[in-house]
Amino acid sequence: MPVFVNMMVKTMFAVIKTGGKQYKVQKDDKIKVEKLDVEEGGSIDLDEVLFVGDGKTTKIGDPLVKGATVAAKIVAHVRGPKITIFKKKRRQNYRRKKGHRQDLTLIQITDIKAA
Repeated sequence: MPVFVNMMVKTMFAVIKTGGKQYKVQKDDKIKVEKLDVEEGGSIDLDEVLFVGDGKTTKIGDPLVKGATVAAKIVAHVRGPKITIFKKKRRQNYRRKKGHRQDLTLIQITDIKAA
């Protein structure tokens, strides 16, 4: 499936993969990702970079861009909104109610290095 990207972006950006999801990030962006096992205030290098681009050049991974990394700082560990799971079978007197809150990590992108 082709991906169309706006090439008028002046600053460098990257598409990273973490926690089974993909995120388009730029420098100084703050995003919530699935929980990472790093202490608050620590830093992490995300090496699963799928795409790197700036206004002039782009690098598309196959599936990853070799040598590209995204440096990030751990801002906080938070929890997502509560999700309610409700199961019911009609006329069977069967009802189950359960809740879930996902553990998330708030990270701030500090640097993008293209290979």
